[in-house]
Amino acid sequence: MNNEDRHAYWRANKALIRNLLIVWGIVSIGCSILFVQPLNLIRIGSLPFGFWMAQQGSIYIFVVLIFIYAIQMDKLDRKYNDSNRRD
Repeated sequence: MNNEDRHAYWRANKALIRNLLIVWGIVSIGCSILFVQPLNLIRIGSLPFGFWMAQQGSIYIFVVLIFIYAIQMDKLDRKYNDSNRRD
C-alpha cells in the first residue's frame, strides 16, 4: 500500500470510528439521561422506554454498532487490499 492509500485508509477508519462513537454517545447519554422524561411517556410492556433504554436498549445499540463496524471495516479492508493487488 502506498503512502497516499495508507492515509486514505486511516482517514476512512477514523471517520467510521468517530461516527459510530457519536451515535453511541447520543444513544447512551441522550436516551438514558437527557431525553429520559419524554421517552418515559412511551411504554415497552410495563416499563417506561427511557428506563428500558438506560438498562437494555443502549447495550443492544452498542452490539449493533459493533456489527456495523465489523462489516464496514471488512469493506474498507477489501477496498484497499484490492487496490494493492492491481498495482
